[in-house]
Amino acid sequence: MKKLFTLINNMGSKGIANNYDKQKLGIFNFVNFFGFLSGIVIPLLGLTNNTNLPTIAWVVAISPCFISGAVLIAIYLQKYNAALLTYFILYPTLTLAVYVAGIDVGIELFFVLYGVFSIFFLQKINHITITISYIILCYISTFFIHLHYEVVLKNINMPFYLFNQFLSIAFIFVGLFFIKKENTIYQNTINNNLLVLANNNVEIVQKSKALETTTLQLQELNEIKNRLFSIIGHDLRTPMYGLKNLFKSIEQHNLPATEIKLLIPAIVDDLNYATNLMENLLQWGKSQMEGSKASMQLLNINELITSTQSLMRLQADNKKVHLLTKINKPIYIYADKDMIDLVLRNLMSNAIKYTHENGEVIVEATVQNEIVQVTVQDNGMGIKQENLMNLFGDEYFTTKGTNNESGTGLGLKLCKDFVHKNGGTIQVTSELGKGSTFSFTLPKA
Repeated sequence: MKKLFTLINNMGSKGIANNYDKQKLGIFNFVNFFGFLSGIVIPLLGLTNNTNLPTIAWVVAISPCFISGAVLIAIYLQKYNAALLTYFILYPTLTLAVYVAGIDVGIELFFVLYGVFSIFFLQKINHITITISYIILCYISTFFIHLHYEVVLKNINMPFYLFNQFLSIAFIFVGLFFIKKENTIYQNTINNNLLVLANNNVEIVQKSKALETTTLQLQELNEIKNRLFSIIGHDLRTPMYGLKNLFKSIEQHNLPATEIKLLIPAIVDDLNYATNLMENLLQWGKSQMEGSKASMQLLNINELITSTQSLMRLQADNKKVHLLTKINKPIYIYADKDMIDLVLRNLMSNAIKYTHENGEVIVEATVQNEIVQVTVQDNGMGIKQENLMNLFGDEYFTTKGTNNESGTGLGLKLCKDFVHKNGGTIQVTSELGKGSTFSFTLPKA
């Protein structure tokens, strides 16, 4: 039985792509299948009850077998328009024919069924309008034109008459049930499709955002690459050429020791700059690696300050800048040693760079509640107010030092990134002509 129902439901649907149209065709197939069966069952019931009916009544009783059979054949052959035309012309016409012949067999409710089915199964408005108009015309002809019936089935065979009435009502309700069911399925399908589309839209938006993020990252990496080659091509190459020229002059011109000694301070400055720059570049490259994180450990910040001060001593002495530290008892932090070393080295180097001869740079660490604050203060040239906001921005910002020393702006950017990675903050205050104070905080151990 299940295979039979599946066969009926799928009959003629091979060439239809739309699922909703397939579902409607399946309902139409079942309507005609039951119509075909009624064209067999009703005459048999009439014969078993010895009902004396005119020939036209028997023709009409058996006609659903032929009409619905013809419709099913047309559907099987995929002649959908012919099937609809056959159903919506022949059924109302034959129903009308019974009453025009003067016979009331109790099937007038079928006109309602034809009207409901025409709205559901026909797609074009003009087809629906013509069909309903024809059905209404048949109905009016049945009850207003022909008023006298020679044969009234309920007077001859009441059970048979009631069966026809029941069959009419049953067909109407079953048809409406199938229509509602398929509409519900179709609506659920639409809702599911909308949900899928919504999910797809969310996924598309997420992918779009990810693509935008990737694009921005690629643009940033491209800018970083250009900046890196610029630094390597100019800032790092210049001191190397200075050192090369010094040795070349010594080799070719046999420079005396006194002249060489005069050149050495400038070369030392260049080498200090080159060394700091290479260290910054290495640390910057490490920080740009995917997944690079701070490697935390217990550190004495005062020991780091003392160690960095020793490294900066040559640069300070060469410029006659006094390096002072205010260190008391040990102060412990929990941070990445390499990162904090670089921060201290860059801040001290910058302070020396922007301090005049015989000036001073003071480095101090203090405990404030649960944080440790480190300050690097100088009494140098200071920073213009309009330039303060640019120091820790996304762009690489730099100015010339008191001895015309150049820079790349990479150092302060690394300071900001590394302090943040260690859970701290960095800030600067400055007054033009009086000096600057750079300070950063770190969590206390």
